[in-house]
Amino acid sequence: MPRRSRVSAALLGLLALAVPLLLPLGGASSAATGATTAAAPDAVIGTRVLGTTRGDRKIRAYHLGEPGTTKVVLISTMHGNEGATRFILRSLVEGKPVHGIDLWVVPVYNPDGLAAGTRKNGRGVDLNRNYPYRWVDLDGNYESGRRAASERETRAMMSFLRDVRPRWLLSFHQPLRGVDTDTKRPKFARRVARVLDLPRKTLDCGGVCHGTMTGWYNHEFAGTALTVEYGAHPSRKMMRVLAPRRVLKVFGAWRGTPQAEPL
Repeated sequence: MPRRSRVSAALLGLLALAVPLLLPLGGASSAATGATTAAAPDAVIGTRVLGTTRGDRKIRAYHLGEPGTTKVVLISTMHGNEGATRFILRSLVEGKPVHGIDLWVVPVYNPDGLAAGTRKNGRGVDLNRNYPYRWVDLDGNYESGRRAASERETRAMMSFLRDVRPRWLLSFHQPLRGVDTDTKRPKFARRVARVLDLPRKTLDCGGVCHGTMTGWYNHEFAGTALTVEYGAHPSRKMMRVLAPRRVLKVFGAWRGTPQAEPL
């Protein structure tokens, strides 16, 4: 074998030995979540697939923060035509590690609706009218399904929330731009509105607040669920930079090193 070929072969052999050492650490499954974090950003400590949709799309939750601290869940894109706020949650997932809270985020709760650009899921049901608490048979834009919890997305989220049981849950929507302060804990709602720089509002769904996720959670659990609405066309800077910082500030949390001062 020519000398150049022998050198090339030797180099390839060394690379073969070195590659496993360069692979990311974190490829092991998380016992708590049953999911792998092999290619996860630094902020992610675990992931969970809550379920799959009619269109065979996965509903993913990302675990961030510090287990053992206050549990918080953030949910976006329950309605597929309200997708801008998912970038708040994606910024948290893709950013620096979160400290000060035990945080779960679901950036896209209704992936079929997002893909189609519609409010409803792949079966034509408004997921925010499909929950068992005060469910009624609604038609049209607020189609509530054949029965309470008829949709696989609803059942997947109910199971997830029963397991995690957050103290605080924020559900992000558009385009009404405001925070519902006529809710379970008005003082907390007022704080959210102040820190997020959004108006205080009474979000009564025009009289059709039946079968909503926040209503179900507030009725079933000690924790508090709250609706947060941004405008129809929030800026990229707001969704990717300002709002993520403000959301963490609501809970006294921050990104960076454990020694960093909260925002």
